[in-house]
Amino acid sequence: MFRFIGLCFRTLVRLLRARRSLLLENLVLRQQLAVLKRRHPWPRLDLLDKLLWVAVRRFWSGWQQSLIAVRPETVVRWHRGGFRLYWKLISKVRRPVGRRQTSKEVQELIFRTVVENPTWGAPRIHGELLMLGFDISERTICRWMEWELRNPEPVKRWLTFLRNHREAIAAMDFFTVPTITLSVVYCFLVISHDPRRILHVNVTKHPTSLWIVQRLREAIPFGSAPRFVIFDRDAKYGLEVPAAVRSLGVNPVRTSFESPWQNGVSERWVGSCQRDFLDHIIAIDERHGHR
Repeated sequence: MFRFIGLCFRTLVRLLRARRSLLLENLVLRQQLAVLKRRHPWPRLDLLDKLLWVAVRRFWSGWQQSLIAVRPETVVRWHRGGFRLYWKLISKVRRPVGRRQTSKEVQELIFRTVVENPTWGAPRIHGELLMLGFDISERTICRWMEWELRNPEPVKRWLTFLRNHREAIAAMDFFTVPTITLSVVYCFLVISHDPRRILHVNVTKHPTSLWIVQRLREAIPFGSAPRFVIFDRDAKYGLEVPAAVRSLGVNPVRTSFESPWQNGVSERWVGSCQRDFLDHIIAIDERHGHR
């Protein structure tokens, strides 16, 4: 009896479903049957099959109900892999810019030399490395020596600042989301430290300093502004964002270079968003990111 009622209900749903959805469902089911018939030595999905499912994910919202051969998370992983491959190929075609990256071997050698010879300066270490056959500049050696000999006191002072003023601190940050067209959209967030509450989230494809200023005015209403706002040294902020923060009666606090741990509250929220949400969907465009 229950089977008959269930069959009648499913039949009614199929009669009311749009013709486009039925055609897409028949297409993907036939494609999966063709995949399951391959026995060399077991059913496998080739590149065209993967591209078909990525395209179906773009144009059909009910694709997960008809997916049998693989899990929905696998389709998302295919898209992420294609995104990485696309930008990797672009990076290889373009000429490399900036200074060359120092190898791990050279870094460890500099650290070891500094520890074993505390009286040596950068010129002496530079000469020794040249005699060993390592082509590295003296300025690079100075930079890595500063990293090795850095004082732990600034780290303690920063953590003390975060603990003592957490009720009066907000933070802002950007993170990127890959889209189905292998481009990226930028997500902007403003988060309060205590309580850890999202004050504002927005998405754009072309972030500018004026756009950020307008988002800050929406996130921080007059009369309830925090005392400090923490953000990094991204070039998108420019000179306009710190000036706008001061005009709101808030003290801008910028983190050090290459120190995401100093903005740990927003970084942890971005990581949670990535694991719990963005790893399970494929964003279509900026409008889809807003949703």
